[in-house]
Amino acid sequence: MILSEAFNYGVYFLSSNGIDEAEFKSLCLVCHCAGIKNSEYAFHKNDGIIMKKFADLLWRVKNGEPLQYVIGKWDFYASEFFVGKGVLIPRPETEELTELVIKKASSLQNPVIFDLCSGSGCIGISVAKAVKHAVVYCVEKSADAIFYLLKNANGIGNVKIISADITLPSELPDADIIVSNPPYIKTDALQNLQAEVKHEPDMALDGGEDGLYFYRVIAKNWKSHLKSGGTLFLEIGDEQGEEVSDILSEHGFKKIEVLKDLYKNNRMVKAIN
Repeated sequence: MILSEAFNYGVYFLSSNGIDEAEFKSLCLVCHCAGIKNSEYAFHKNDGIIMKKFADLLWRVKNGEPLQYVIGKWDFYASEFFVGKGVLIPRPETEELTELVIKKASSLQNPVIFDLCSGSGCIGISVAKAVKHAVVYCVEKSADAIFYLLKNANGIGNVKIISADITLPSELPDADIIVSNPPYIKTDALQNLQAEVKHEPDMALDGGEDGLYFYRVIAKNWKSHLKSGGTLFLEIGDEQGEEVSDILSEHGFKKIEVLKDLYKNNRMVKAIN
């Protein structure tokens, strides 16, 4: 079977089983099997494909496993990141948070940056690669996530990986910037998530009873580790802007701004120490 035939079969199989974005997912899978980029498909659609491997991947997607886990890697910002069971999947809206950090870090001299709840390292590593004069500390608790964090950070000299729980701040140099995309979904809302999202680790999603637990931890425990005048960047749920702002204000942060993403949803909070 050639790639184009496999692609058409994949679209039919996935759509017949009620899987959304069947064309996109079939394209990703067929190109992954062929070892090519999606953009190269048109030039290779008459190449042969090992159908058993493709069929196995289709069944994993059909059974609800996230496409990103099935492929084992995903594009984020300007890089490709290894992902799999036990780590949060990088999302496009987080690229906007990353861009804000890169812009700020680029204006500073040898900045120290903390990426708290780092997960795959998509934020911190992207910043480190874009801002060569920065030192980025990626702080992560989960052993499963650190497995991917280590793979993704391999060979990047200005990334330091810290295995630690953010509720117990490590002994680190004071930071110029702290960034975090912490768990922020309410505990009782986890059961209502899409089937694919339920495959992602609860540790990376569960923000406590009101979804705000980790914002309180960061505001209380990490403020003293941020230099005076340093900047805090947080990703938030689209209904959490006011509450997160209040938490930061209570702990003495200044110039607090709620920022919207490209879809005009409240998605980020920026504050000054």
